[in-house]
Amino acid sequence: MSAIIVGAGALVATLLAPAPLPLAILEPAFQNTIVSTYPDGKSTKLWLERNGQYEALRANGQRTGGSWQMKGDRLCMTQRRPIFVPLAFCTGIPSLKGGVGVSWTAKGLKGEPVRHTVVAGRGS
Repeated sequence: MSAIIVGAGALVATLLAPAPLPLAILEPAFQNTIVSTYPDGKSTKLWLERNGQYEALRANGQRTGGSWQMKGDRLCMTQRRPIFVPLAFCTGIPSLKGGVGVSWTAKGLKGEPVRHTVVAGRGS
């Protein structure tokens, strides 16, 4: 009886959880660069890999990297280098199916509005 209750609870939790966005909607990010522009005009570059890894170039020229995963409609990144940061930063991300030129605004790490744009290529 308890196994049925546990199973039913797991089913309900699964049905109520937000469905992760399929990787296909991120395809343009795997082939291009996401440029994030902050209110002060500084920008960072982000390169997502299909294997759940990312590389980034901060406005100050520092390179970082780590892992990413989708949680519902949010992209969550955990920095692994140059130093490990044990907390994930999650931000909203729409379908990128429009490809190069798709742009959206989301909150930055400090709560500020950040404009993200998919730009052509994977250049540094």
